[in-house]
Parts: sequence; C-alpha cells; structure tokens
Amino acid sequence: MRLYPAIDILDGSAVRLVRGDFASRTVYEADPLAAAGAWVKAGARHLHVVDLDGARGGEPVNLEHLRRISAELDVDVQFGGGLRSAQSVRDALRAGAARVLLGTAAFTDPDLLEEVLAVHGPERVLVSVDARGGRVATAGWTARTELSAQDALRSLRARGVRRFVFTDVDRDGMLEGPDLAEVRRLADAADAELVYSGGVGRLADLEGLARLRAPNLDGVIVGKALYEQRFTVAEAQQALEA
Repeated sequence: MRLYPAIDILDGSAVRLVRGDFASRTVYEADPLAAAGAWVKAGARHLHVVDLDGARGGEPVNLEHLRRISAELDVDVQFGGGLRSAQSVRDALRAGAARVLLGTAAFTDPDLLEEVLAVHGPERVLVSVDARGGRVATAGWTARTELSAQDALRSLRARGVRRFVFTDVDRDGMLEGPDLAEVRRLADAADAELVYSGGVGRLADLEGLARLRAPNLDGVIVGKALYEQRFTVAEAQQALEA
C-alpha cells in the first residue's frame, strides 16, 4: 500500500483539523511547500494535498501552492478541494496534480463527473467519499446527506469511477485508529482502488490495515500522526509494505 502524507491548506498554511471542524485547526507549517519538502526529504513518494479554503468556498483558492509543490519537488501529488467545475479540474491538473479528487460535485453534478472522467480518464479522477456517522458528508464536511458510504461507493463505481478516497470524518484528527472491519467492508463495496483516511495514530494502525490484505485497499493518508512525530515516513512505509 502507498503512504500519502497529508497537506491540508487553510488560509495559506498547512494545518490539521479535528473531525473536520474548521474552528479546531492546528497550524503545523506556515508554508505548505516547506511541509511538502519535509515529507519528500523523509522519503515520501506521494502527497495528498487538500485546499480546505476551496472545499468550504466551492472553488480552488490555493492552486499556487500546488504549483510550487509540483514544480519544486519530485513527488506524485493528488489534489482536491473546491473542484466543482470542468475548468477548476483542468486548472488543478495544469498546476501539476497527478490526480484530482472530486467530492461534493460527484454527488451534486453527475454531468460534471461524467465529463471529467471522459476527458481526463478514470486513472486521473478520484472521488472522495467522506462520511460522518456512516453518511456521506459534502461541502467541506459541513453538510451531511442520508446516503450511506457503501451505497455511494457502489453507485459511483457503476458510473465509471475506478479510484476512491474514503475519509472517516468522525475519526479524522483523533489518532484513535481506524475501524478495520469497516475499512474492509468499504474496500469490498468499492470494487475499485480505495485510499483510506481517518484516525491513524500509531504504527500498529498501519500494520492492521496492511494485515487486512484487502486487494482494493491501495493506500493510506496520514496527517496528524506524522506532524506530531509519532512515527516517521520511512517507518510508516515499512509498516504498509510489510
């Protein structure tokens, strides 16, 4: 499995939230490029970059940070946050993203999802399925639908999506570990590549995810635990590859 150190950008800084609460931010690095550079220097081969301002506002705000990271670092970047038009998707890819994530738009604008999948291909377009209490959350996690995460994955797979990111918002930033049984169920429901995010706090959490041996589980996003030096990038990658 692949390790994706997380860089969430809010008001120009690299931050982490707790359970998606914008009021409970912790600033870890004033410059997102510095945060990205630290992870790449430590051995990261992939990064998960989210424009939190864009996710909340509905259009990208931090593409310049994406450009700087992509231009100055030899690293694979997946980028999301506020990508709710074909133009914003093109702008993110032109700014250097290897892949883009659609979140809210995948649920509210089926024509857009169909268009970007057709134009850019399912390898470069992921859908972010984020859940609170088992129900899909949208609009930067500020709104919750009645759609279950498993039903959303199955429905989107039927519409041509081949890659997903799933975030357990209730566990995000809590460092209490993932629900391994739920991760396994979601990976099976997706029937496609799934990257997991939410609550990883110890190497044992990564080892537990690796032991699932779920063929569809492609990677894990880790943020707070890395920033707080609970383990290193190298240790995390070793746990996932064991």
